[in-house]
Amino acid sequence: MDYNKTRALLAKYWACETSEQEEADLRNFFASHTDALPEDLREAAPMFRYFHAAAGLELDMPQLDESIFVVQPVKPAAKVIRPFWQDWMKVAAILLMAFGVGYSIHQYEEKSASAVALKMDTYQDPQKAFEETQRALKLIAKNMNKGTRQMEKLAYFNEASEKVRAN
Repeated sequence: MDYNKTRALLAKYWACETSEQEEADLRNFFASHTDALPEDLREAAPMFRYFHAAAGLELDMPQLDESIFVVQPVKPAAKVIRPFWQDWMKVAAILLMAFGVGYSIHQYEEKSASAVALKMDTYQDPQKAFEETQRALKLIAKNMNKGTRQMEKLAYFNEASEKVRAN
């Protein structure tokens, strides 16, 4: 077998596409060519020489006598005894969670009730409605004045930049 055919078979071997006969040809080629091989074929030579040598060996494994195996009965597992407080810890954890959920629901209902109370109309009491309106308008005026002060600073900056551009 020439080197080009061997290279083609090796390429097929590495791609896992060779038949058993082609693999036997590769083993025989590398076993018979112990002389100088080209560099690309040298790295595969030891492996195929090993395969060739191992194919000639017959493994003589002794047969096991199954009568030597003794089947022993399996003992039931011992019952695990836990301390009594571990069961109570489970019950306490469940009660704690239930208390937490109940408390959360109670807080939510209180918050909802106070929000509804704040949204109630004050028109029934004109004096209270007037005070609420004044308070709301003062809050709006206060926030509007904050914005006005910022706009004054911006106007001052614009005047300064116009003076700089003019010069």
